[in-house]
This record gives sequence, C-alpha cells and structure tokens, in this order.
Amino acid sequence: MKKLMVIDGNSIINRAYYGIRPLSTRDGLYTHAIFGFLTTLLRLEGEEQPDAVCVTFDVHAPTFRHTADAAYKATRKPMPEELRMQMPVMKEVLDALNIPRYELAGWEADDLIGTISRKCEAAGWDCTVVTGDKDSLQLITDHTKVKLVSTRMGQTTTKDMTPDAFREQYGFDPIHMIDLKALMGDTSDNIPGVAGVGEKTAMDLIQ
Repeated sequence: MKKLMVIDGNSIINRAYYGIRPLSTRDGLYTHAIFGFLTTLLRLEGEEQPDAVCVTFDVHAPTFRHTADAAYKATRKPMPEELRMQMPVMKEVLDALNIPRYELAGWEADDLIGTISRKCEAAGWDCTVVTGDKDSLQLITDHTKVKLVSTRMGQTTTKDMTPDAFREQYGFDPIHMIDLKALMGDTSDNIPGVAGVGEKTAMDLIQ
C-alpha cells in the first residue's frame, strides 16, 4: 500500500524556531526555523519512506471559526518577526524541492490535513500526519497515524500515535479527542471548557 506523509507546516516550523538556537545570515535573515524544518523533513523521509510528501500551511486571514466566535484565538500572540521573515523563504525551498504545499483562505492547516488524510484513505493509501498539535490525534485510524513531534534543547523527537498507542495512553478511541477538548477546553485557542474540569477529569469522564 502506498503512503503519503503530510506535514503540518506551521506546527513544525514553530517548534524548530523555538527549539533551535538562533541562526542568521550576514544581512540579518534568520534561518534556524528553516534549518530545523528541513532537518526534520529529511529525517522523517528516511524513517517513513513515503511515496509522496506534501506540506500544509495556515493563511494569515480569518477562518470560519473566527466568523463563528470572535474570541477564537484572540489571546494568541502574533508570530515573531524573526519567524515571519523565514516563512516566504521556507515556501520557496519547498517549491525548489518540488514538494506540494497547500493553504486555503478561510481554513486552517489542520482542516486541510484532515481532508487530505481522508482522501488518502478513500484512494487506498496510508497517511502519516507529522505535527506537534494534539488536535490531529482525532484523525487516527487503521490507515492514518500521527507522528507527534517535540523539540527540546535542539533535539527533535517523535512519537508514533497509532490506534493502539492512542488507546494505551488515553483509554478510549481517537475520535473522542474531540470530546476531551470540549470538556477541558483549549487555552491556546482561547476555547473555554467545563469549569473545574482538567485533562485527568475529562479523561475519567470519557472512559
């Protein structure tokens, strides 16, 4: 069976930016996020041996979630300028490598990843989602796995989240990640949960 590796571009380049010491060119262009992204990409290509690769990005424009709730992500800090200047260069590098990249106004990279993973399955392909965002864990099936990426002190590690690995950690099926987030909320997206319910209580309730 063929396999596609789809990379959450914003998630991975953000982790590279914060996890690697700053590097820059003589004329002041920061490059460490690009370096970290490409290092992760090449390593995972070697590990996963995918038949195809693509990358998704967020668009700097309101999504349908912002239209539904003005408070959505209202507390999130803007992208640092040192990272922002690297984004166009990162996309140029992907184009030079002939790696397709997808972004769509009104939608988040997460939405595109979900769509791509389901189109993969419908076409008879396996899909590996590379991200540091646990929201994508809801996509896990027998044919879609999530490689959770974390970067610490310049060292990037990954954890393969399959249906069995997810159930072992959480005690329920991956689709119930939606219920977990609904109960506990998500401070990074400025979404309130149920008062007094944290992750442990939410997990107990779902189990």
